[in-house]
Amino acid sequence: MGQWRRWVTRYQLGVLLVSLWLMTASAWAQPPAIAAAANIKFALDDIAAQFQQDTGKRVRISYGSSGNFVAQIRHGAPFELFLSADEKYLQQLASAGVALTPPQLYARGKLALVTPKASQIQLDPQLDGIKQALDKGQISRFTIANPEHAPYGERAQELLERRGLWHSVTPYLILGENASQAAQFAISGSTQAGIVALSLAKAPQFAARANILELPEQDHQPLAQYMSLLPHAGATATEFYQYIQSPAAQAIFQDYGFAVPPPQVP
Repeated sequence: MGQWRRWVTRYQLGVLLVSLWLMTASAWAQPPAIAAAANIKFALDDIAAQFQQDTGKRVRISYGSSGNFVAQIRHGAPFELFLSADEKYLQQLASAGVALTPPQLYARGKLALVTPKASQIQLDPQLDGIKQALDKGQISRFTIANPEHAPYGERAQELLERRGLWHSVTPYLILGENASQAAQFAISGSTQAGIVALSLAKAPQFAARANILELPEQDHQPLAQYMSLLPHAGATATEFYQYIQSPAAQAIFQDYGFAVPPPQVP
């Protein structure tokens, strides 16, 4: 009888330990990790909040430059979804066998010419005001995102080259590590002017502190932004990937100055 009681006690203890382990695992379960280009931060934060409200599910989003994320993902970073600022980075992942789905267009970005609110520098699509300010010595710091790994920096460089200003601006360049940092430099007064992501400049916390001019898309290669699920994507990441393509999410992108792809035909 004593042996039976000891067996029951051990069984009950085992059940209790398993139950506690399951409860702990559930409590510590993390939402899926999402890697996203810095230029979509404010728009995607709003989309993630709406996703949580609609589904009750959360995601964890890390923002940075697309090129840096590619390197991290190829070295095993546990992201489940990658939203890039340029298709070429997803093509690199696909070639390396670390993309689960083909690149999916989710938005087209735009550039903006930005100066701090108190600046007297003229803003115009041809950048004549920037040229005049350079000639007068009014610009000693000009910001763009780093063209080495940030598509918005690449396009800003391209636009400056087309306007014949790249070599004039180069001595004064302050490079943001990503699109978000470049926008902060341009708006905070750390620089006199910059070419940054329109989506960041339009965010309320930035727009109130800056003079902003949307620049024509035809003056540079498209900023077509693509995303892809990654091999370890779970159900929540997959649902979020689909949600980003929904009318509700696309409307938020438009509010931040993005152009969105036409609705898919079933």
